[in-house]
Amino acid sequence: MDDENEDAGAPAEAAPPAGLELNEFEPGGEMGADENADDKSATDLSPVFDVPVNISAVLGRASMSVAQLLQLNSGSVLELDRKVGEAIDIYVNNRLVARGEVVIVDERLGVTMTEIIKDGDVAA
Repeated sequence: MDDENEDAGAPAEAAPPAGLELNEFEPGGEMGADENADDKSATDLSPVFDVPVNISAVLGRASMSVAQLLQLNSGSVLELDRKVGEAIDIYVNNRLVARGEVVIVDERLGVTMTEIIKDGDVAA
């Protein structure tokens, strides 16, 4: 009788499905941390190489009323919220991904990335 009571009170342990480990799916867990991780390279991303993205380099922003906007004409100066030498924001598909500096390359404007923004690093 004692054996029956012990079995009834103990939770039954279910075996995990074959080939799956819980740590593979936990938040913050290392994905692909197995022996095949060394075999992966940039060519694994080749299906997404042709996906178009929109890149924007934002020098600064300004806020004004419609009345002020209608008063602008050729030669008007629009004051932005950035100072000279301050980093500009680089967006990919409307998501801030980096900051950089404006450079001139063969008589064209360009941007040198000076800081990569990771998730959680952006102060809203």
